[in-house]
Amino acid sequence: MQNLQKFYINGQWVAPQSSKKMPVVNPATEEVIGEVILGNEEDVNIAVKAAKNAFMSFSKTSKEERMNILKNIRKISEERFDDLADAMTMEMGAPRKMSREAQADAAIGHLDGFISALEKHEEKIELSNTDILLKEPIGVCGLITPWNWPINQITLKVLPVIATGCTCILKPSEHTPLSAMVYAEILDKAGVPAGVFNLVHGDGEGVGIAMSRHPDIEMMSFTGSKRGGKSVTIESAETVKKVTLELGGKSPNLVFSDCDLEEKVTASVNECMFNTGQSCDAPTRLLVEKKCYDEVVTIAKKAAEEIKVGDPQEDGDHLGPLFDKIQFDRVQNMIQIGIDEGAELLVGGLGKPEGLEKGWFTKPTIFINVNNSMRVAQEEIFGPVLVIIPFEDEKEAIEIANDTPYGLAAYLQTGDTERAERVSRQLRAGGVHVNGGGYNYGSPFGGYKESGNGREGGDMGLEDYLETKALHIA
Repeated sequence: MQNLQKFYINGQWVAPQSSKKMPVVNPATEEVIGEVILGNEEDVNIAVKAAKNAFMSFSKTSKEERMNILKNIRKISEERFDDLADAMTMEMGAPRKMSREAQADAAIGHLDGFISALEKHEEKIELSNTDILLKEPIGVCGLITPWNWPINQITLKVLPVIATGCTCILKPSEHTPLSAMVYAEILDKAGVPAGVFNLVHGDGEGVGIAMSRHPDIEMMSFTGSKRGGKSVTIESAETVKKVTLELGGKSPNLVFSDCDLEEKVTASVNECMFNTGQSCDAPTRLLVEKKCYDEVVTIAKKAAEEIKVGDPQEDGDHLGPLFDKIQFDRVQNMIQIGIDEGAELLVGGLGKPEGLEKGWFTKPTIFINVNNSMRVAQEEIFGPVLVIIPFEDEKEAIEIANDTPYGLAAYLQTGDTERAERVSRQLRAGGVHVNGGGYNYGSPFGGYKESGNGREGGDMGLEDYLETKALHIA
């Protein structure tokens, strides 16, 4: 915690230029566990200068040199693994088991994916027409990451920066600065050269806009809300910098009667509620074939009623709280909207679970007899709320699934392998999870439509940080 009120710039922990403070609150206890300084434009300028100077030399390093840095980061990440997990339990309420098995695990898993990608990466490609393509680092990158998967998103942006020879300024969510501080300490100990990685805490207005507008930042990578993504894009337009976005989702989960309903529906409910529903790719719309609708409703009700909610400091498979009061109020408001729209509450509803009056805990909630035009079926709720929608046949299922402004992920449960491929090809989403297939480190992650642009992770995750130069040789 000694570095929480400092920024990491040019290889040093330094006092910010700004003096604006914000409390860091434990969402399970509502207790203040620290304070973070919210940076300003001057802080951004200092960090960008350090990154720009470092780029002159770091961009010329060999792939082998950068590979050694990544391997050092892996070693130190393993040493600080518990510190990363504990930080996320405190700052955003992820239960201890989940913090280790998913949240902190990303620090190792994504790193292995990028090491593998860098090993295969060709910096020089000879074309059949005798031209030569060079893959070169794009330059100074501005990185903005969210609170719901703090280290997952930090590693998906910072590691390809290092792997490709770029430099960066990271603005993590101001609500989850503890894990970002630990990660900066990891990079420092791993020997990342001064100025290659810089950390500036702050909010969107004070730091995010300053980064997006800065003429010496060549690329902005943003993960967060659609509103935030639009702001980054607009503010970046004046300098025509590259912008990649990973935004929201309202992912459909198509359940056909030919699958193992007990197994797949139970898993689908748990997948929706995972991380207290605070995942952009959560399968929050369960689309169910009418011939098995009543059976699915019964299974879903039982599955939701068995989900425990409790103290994130305790071990177990329970859910923790939502990450703050603002998010709690938003979720409660959306539950009320669902009730007002005429959706039928199957389980859960308004208020906190019994015995959890302190902290931003909420009830796992399922609405049934929902139609896809309702707000609860169209808007990202970002809480443990599932809607169940019936469909008649495969054609209607695909139509409902694609009837959303988002396209981050889709899920499909069927015992018919031909249907699985046929339907997957028609779903407008960046990733389709078939019969419980999970995301694998090293695979690309990103979406269609208003879910953003670009892909993160593995081979494709390097591409956004590279420019392509064609050499035409006589």
